[in-house]
Amino acid sequence: MKRIVIDGRIIASSTGRYVERLIHYLEILDKENKYFILVPKKDLNLYPLKNPNFKYVACDIPNFSFKEQLDLIKVINNLNPDLVHFTMPQQPLLYNGKRVTTVHDLTILKTYNSDKNWIVFHIKQLVAKFLFKRIAKLNDFIITPSEFTKKDYIKFSKIDPKKVFVTYESAENLSKKEAVYKPLNNQKFILYVGQQSDYKNIKNLILAFDRYRKDNPESKVKLVLAGKINKATEKNLNFVNSSNLIFKEDIIFTNFVKDEELVWLYKNAICYAFPSFMEGFGLPGLEAMVYDLPVISSNQTCLPEVYQDAAIYFDPYDIKDIQNKIEEIISKKELRDKLIKNGNKLLKKYSWKKMAKETLEVYKKALDN
Repeated sequence: MKRIVIDGRIIASSTGRYVERLIHYLEILDKENKYFILVPKKDLNLYPLKNPNFKYVACDIPNFSFKEQLDLIKVINNLNPDLVHFTMPQQPLLYNGKRVTTVHDLTILKTYNSDKNWIVFHIKQLVAKFLFKRIAKLNDFIITPSEFTKKDYIKFSKIDPKKVFVTYESAENLSKKEAVYKPLNNQKFILYVGQQSDYKNIKNLILAFDRYRKDNPESKVKLVLAGKINKATEKNLNFVNSSNLIFKEDIIFTNFVKDEELVWLYKNAICYAFPSFMEGFGLPGLEAMVYDLPVISSNQTCLPEVYQDAAIYFDPYDIKDIQNKIEEIISKKELRDKLIKNGNKLLKKYSWKKMAKETLEVYKKALDN
């Protein structure tokens, strides 16, 4: 029996879905090894464990902090692990045991979020550039969620390609329950779900939507931007409110929605729009496909690799192209039906259980290395 530590401090974040699904299926797949999952104290009861060989360990050490470099080593060493899986690149560089790290994407290295303090963000970015290169040497293996991210990371870090493994993520039903999102009942709408950092390109989606409505005055379609309102979202909200957009009243910022309401939004939208400049995998588009929602997507980075023929693509830098794809998906029912059919086929290629199984194989390689 080996002792494996999983750094799950991000379990309650947007990337936390990866951590939660990994743990869920490892509990099913691995009845041999003992697991210790580091999570913030507030998240100890977020996802109850069922396998007696799995245990949560409270760890309130912040990401990208000095404590992470010093105190986290003590927490890990006290658990006497044979292997540590860091589910994000941030980790104590002086830890000298066997380790595996998941690199989800390189957005922190290549983008700037204008809602952040410029000096603080760029200092963090310089630290991240050093960290991303250093972990290539310190880790036994690196895991990425797509071939694009694998190639991107190899190019940046100069790591031996044999040390990098791709484990595709997946999508499942968010909730068995469904609740009407009352403000949009009986409305037609385009849906986007998630964060609104600059690289998500929400501003161009907003401009393209307004142009679509201007050119199609008979349309009553709304644009729904679902997700918690934070500083990045407020920036887009202020842009809409202070702009001269003709159809600003039909751009809806929902704020936080419950999973049951999100299910209803997915089921009742006309299409899902994903205008991002950069992604490591693009999970929201797959989640839309789970609910038979056709997807229009940016043609950048990993998205064509992941969505294949289950989406139609646009240049996210070209507002006119985004507008054209909005018009095409709304006006052509046969296209929507085709994308739904292709999406159903595509979903069969992805599996969280398969991801966990492949991750377990990486663990075994690292332990035998």
